Amino acid sequence: MGVSKTWKATIFLGFLWLNLLFQSVVGRFVVEKNSLRVVSPDDIKGTYDSAIGNFGIPQYGGSLPGTVVYPKGNQKGCRNFDDSGISFKSKSGAMPTFVLVDRGDCFFALKVWNAQNAGAAAVLVADDVDERLITMDTPEADGSSAKYVENITIPSALIEKSFAEKLKKAVSAGEMVNVNLDWREAVPHPDDRVEYELWTSSNDECGFKCDMLMKYVKDFKGAAQILEKGGYTQFTPHYITWYCPQAFTVSKQCKSQCINHGRYCAPDPEQDFSTGYEGKDVVVENLRQLCVFKVANETKKPWVWWDYVTDFQIRCPMKEKKYNKECADGVIKSLGLDLRKIEKCMGDPSADEDNPVLKEEQDAQVGKGTRGDVTILPTLVVNNRQYRGKLEKGAVLKAICSGFEETTEPAVCLSDDVETNECRDNNGGCWQDKAANITACKDTFRGRVCECPVVDGVQFKGDGYSSCTASGPGRCKLNNGGCWHDTRDGHTYSACVDNEEGKCSCPPGFKGDGVKSCEDVDECKDKKACQCPECSCKNTWGSYECSCSGDLLYIRDHDTCISKRAREVKSAWAAVWAILIGLAMAGGGAYLVYKYRLRSYMDSEIRAIMAQYMPLDSQNEVPNHVSDERA
Repeated sequence: MGVSKTWKATIFLGFLWLNLLFQSVVGRFVVEKNSLRVVSPDDIKGTYDSAIGNFGIPQYGGSLPGTVVYPKGNQKGCRNFDDSGISFKSKSGAMPTFVLVDRGDCFFALKVWNAQNAGAAAVLVADDVDERLITMDTPEADGSSAKYVENITIPSALIEKSFAEKLKKAVSAGEMVNVNLDWREAVPHPDDRVEYELWTSSNDECGFKCDMLMKYVKDFKGAAQILEKGGYTQFTPHYITWYCPQAFTVSKQCKSQCINHGRYCAPDPEQDFSTGYEGKDVVVENLRQLCVFKVANETKKPWVWWDYVTDFQIRCPMKEKKYNKECADGVIKSLGLDLRKIEKCMGDPSADEDNPVLKEEQDAQVGKGTRGDVTILPTLVVNNRQYRGKLEKGAVLKAICSGFEETTEPAVCLSDDVETNECRDNNGGCWQDKAANITACKDTFRGRVCECPVVDGVQFKGDGYSSCTASGPGRCKLNNGGCWHDTRDGHTYSACVDNEEGKCSCPPGFKGDGVKSCEDVDECKDKKACQCPECSCKNTWGSYECSCSGDLLYIRDHDTCISKRAREVKSAWAAVWAILIGLAMAGGGAYLVYKYRLRSYMDSEIRAIMAQYMPLDSQNEVPNHVSDERA
């Protein structure tokens, strides 16, 4: 009986996967881990390894505390917890709940999904055998699993069986088991630049994972280009290929899935050799996208790769039968790339020889250093560590931002896309001015920080927790610098002093701390003004008024009273003296002018007389008319 086409496809794909497995054995698969620290009880206190699940959203760069709960029923988490009346929602003020479930009977992702729906903040999966930790991956794409896998937003981790037994024992004994999931060292952060890679494929017909990848590339494009243009990151795209086993290189299946005589292959997009596109179509387009990156990188514009990939997805989808060279060339031309250089880079896919670009990709798949083999598609690698979790813009941006040395993160890492929202709860425990709507709480990808803000160019200074005070020029314009102020009778008084010190000082006529209050000083009562015998004192808000009895006038500078006549006489004498001084100055000026002009006139006369008898150096000899007559 003959073998059906579907079975032939299945057998061939099986060989490809065995080939992939063989390559993995030659290399090694590294399980990416995060730290799980037990805070209490004391008998199991310590730090343990846990394997990050390849779904949900791990809090890269941060940490998450919680209390462990081991349910009495549905301990494998394969059923909906709501059906059993179990809820893991934390009460107000309580720590988040980490649900411990056992491995087995259903997909890892389904366990986490059920716990998330019941209010869990994170899930710990207990291994059921004594073995090294493995990576919990998403199930094979199908209609039922895709509905919940893409909606998992909480982190999860696999823990060893022996450690899980300790947790179960402590919980069953009534102990409060407090733990802390910590991702701060899950990605190395040695310097101010992050190197990251995306292992991807141009195939858009592989179900849920392809849809997730396409959406991620479109969503992350903007952030990726900002990071790359600013020199904050160095991005490199990669594409996974497999080689065809030697025994199948001349087979129809191998020829349809591979190029360069079986050296570089990709599975059939529809997993059916009789319809649709072939695996070699995917390999050729992957090669083209690699060459687009290389040519764009040569022109110092590597970020154009993101434009090409997103445009190709939109303009050349498989569903519309546009996944071909003609459509790709149109995208390349629209981006201003050199088509001839790209075609030269691609080489001849039918040649029986190595393609240097794809050969380099196959070599790069094998793990080196701390990075393991790349076998999961898609895979993101940040600073040589494989990212685990949902391929989603905010989650990936957190992972990349955690790869920067602290305090060197670019502004995009402090944007709304990666904030942790810890400031929503009690303002994160930071300082806050509710009246002015100013807070020191700032959400970052590493969690909240209490840092005095800059508002309208005015820097607030303080510890960020109990106090923040406006400092520097312009501080008084912003909420009066946090100082006391009041307005009466159309006059405003303020304790704010616009200087670098940023201190509040009550204005003249007031006393107090300058922050909460400034009280009016009663100069009359305190006998600080109007002390002359003829003076009478009246206190006003912020000042005082002095007056004199009869026809006397009050002189504030001398705190005394004088008669109006004396004031008039004094004014008259002052006027006389002013006139005399003016005349004296005018006479002195006239004398100086006269003296200068007279001296100049006499000098000129003397020079003229002397010139008749003795010629000066500065003028020609004057003719002597007397001598002329005698001759």
